[in-house]
Parts: sequence; C-alpha cells; structure tokens
Amino acid sequence: MSYITVALNDRHDRAAFRCGKEMLDTYLQRQAGQDMRRKLATCFVLSDDGKKIKGYYTLSANAIPGQGIPANVTKKLTLPTKGDMPLILLGRLAVDLTCKGQGLGAALLVEALQRSFDTASHAVAAIAVVVDPLDEEASGFYRKFGFITLPDSRRMFLPMKTIGQVFGAKP
Repeated sequence: MSYITVALNDRHDRAAFRCGKEMLDTYLQRQAGQDMRRKLATCFVLSDDGKKIKGYYTLSANAIPGQGIPANVTKKLTLPTKGDMPLILLGRLAVDLTCKGQGLGAALLVEALQRSFDTASHAVAAIAVVVDPLDEEASGFYRKFGFITLPDSRRMFLPMKTIGQVFGAKP
C-alpha cells in the first residue's frame, strides 16, 4: 500500500483518528486546523486514500537560549552560547492505533527530519530539531534516533549537522 504525506486539509477525517494518547487525538481533532490557519504550526498527515489519517506530525519555528544547549554540543558544532538559537519544533507525532507496529512512527519521524533539514538548508536557518516528549515512552522513541536530552528539562534536541550526516549532506 502506498502512503502519501500532505498538509492537513478539510478532506481528512480527523474525528476517526485514535492513537491511544488523548492529548494527541484531541489536538488533531480540534486544534491542528486552527494552528495551521493561524500559522502556528503545520500539520502533515499520512494517508493512503486522502481521507483516513494513519499518522501525523507538526512542525513549527522555535528558539532556545544558547546557554540551554549543552556545552559539549555548542563546542562540537561551534555555536555561540549567547542569544537565541533557531530551531524547528517537532511538536507532535502520532500513529493511529490501527497502524501500530508497522514502522509508521519511525517513517514519519524520518520524513519530519528530512523536511526540517531541507528547510534549514534552503529556506529558514535552524541549528536543530527539538521535541518535547509527552512521556517516557516517547522519550525512549526519540533517544533511539539520537536525540539528546537538554539539561534541566525533558526537551530533546537533534543537531542539523547530525541530521545532515544521516541524509548524506556534505559537511
């Protein structure tokens, strides 16, 4: 079966989506469209028929104070430690319960990272992708993909340089 990821639109059946985490279900069903209209986040949905949503993720611009990034990361990436560092926030990522165990969560994450890397390379500067995991299960998922937990928070960070290496970008 062939899946296509597109920006959320009125043809998508948001009401039927269930991932097992009420906060993520409610967001898609009630808030995602408003966030898109207000330019707060873009919601990308995975579908095989243009209607049923198999999974989704959101991206938006974000920033973090330079001193909030671990010193070993700022040194390795030669980042300044003062001022705000531009990021892309992967705000939400969820897969419908009917699709669990099919690898769609990983596929959505890889696509979100690729989209973020392309944006940071060609349109809007960003030094990393950041996530705010909902729970320990989500933290474990992101850790498997190399995300680093930032000090004094649950927020996790994956440098664009690392993402670029995964996608074969030249240093």
